[in-house]
Amino acid sequence: MMRLGVLTRVRAAATAALSARGVAVFATAASASTLALGMIGHPEPALCKASTSPVNWYKLRTDLLELIDSDTAQNPGVDGASNGGGGAIGPMLVRLAWHCAGTYDVKSGTGGSDGATMRFKPESEHGGNAGLHHARALLEPLKRAHPNVTYADLYVYAGVLAIEACGGPNVGFRPGRSDAAKPAAPEVDKRFSPDGRLPNADAGDAGKDKTATHIRSIFYRMGFNDQEIVALSGAHALGRCHTDRSGYWGPWTRAETTLSNEYFREMIENTWTVKKTHEGKQWAGPLQYEDPTGELMMLPSDMALIWDPKFRPFVDKYAADEALFFKDFAKAFKKLLELGVDFK
Repeated sequence: MMRLGVLTRVRAAATAALSARGVAVFATAASASTLALGMIGHPEPALCKASTSPVNWYKLRTDLLELIDSDTAQNPGVDGASNGGGGAIGPMLVRLAWHCAGTYDVKSGTGGSDGATMRFKPESEHGGNAGLHHARALLEPLKRAHPNVTYADLYVYAGVLAIEACGGPNVGFRPGRSDAAKPAAPEVDKRFSPDGRLPNADAGDAGKDKTATHIRSIFYRMGFNDQEIVALSGAHALGRCHTDRSGYWGPWTRAETTLSNEYFREMIENTWTVKKTHEGKQWAGPLQYEDPTGELMMLPSDMALIWDPKFRPFVDKYAADEALFFKDFAKAFKKLLELGVDFK
């Protein structure tokens, strides 16, 4: 049984905060069934039982869950959050998997999670990947302990398990990704991609039409529709922004280690204004929005989801129905993680 670590303590604080609003952190049977506080009874993926596999998936799963729940694993940062200032490990691993996969271009067939190309420059230094070297470094000991797993599968599997450990749905995982041996141009190796393929937080209009158009251009390029865009954006229920990475500051919800529909509820039920100050001083970072307490934030790209008339109906649906959000998120996230992968 896994010891009760940082996820437990952070979730306890989040539960108290959300209870004050009449919100249950584990609002659905889907959330409760994962039993994130220790993962007792968590359903084992079928692949974990495959004794003929060169990877001991069951042991790797156990090791990853211990890392996700660790309060000593370091995620260095300057904002005073847990695990060295950068916050809990689980949300960072979700971001790692997302950013590995989110480079795919359906027309050229380049990018995606195959190859684990973020290990190499220049992709490792792309602005959208700031801070993810901490996630990759935390996974290195597991790669050494499980040498037969590819980096590409390890990064994705870590993100899938982090979703479930944080109370989210069982996304499912299909192994079979390869590792690139060295950096290459996309014209030479389609697993690689240029900079600029990940979404920006603002297209220069504080979350209005240009930002909505930018979001669509990024996600349509991968083959997603508006409903899937909103569902995938729900991952912002996890984690926080960092002033030493993106320049933005703060969590989206008061339960940053719990995947729920609270992100959508906060978006439509709270009041959001442009952030002017931070810790008693004038805010010097990029334009973002904050709630009346100044403790929660939304990016311009988040606000675009409620201001755009085609995105908004999905925000409302997910705010009202967490089970629907979980179902749609799991489907869209699995699709994202498998884009461009030639499973053999």
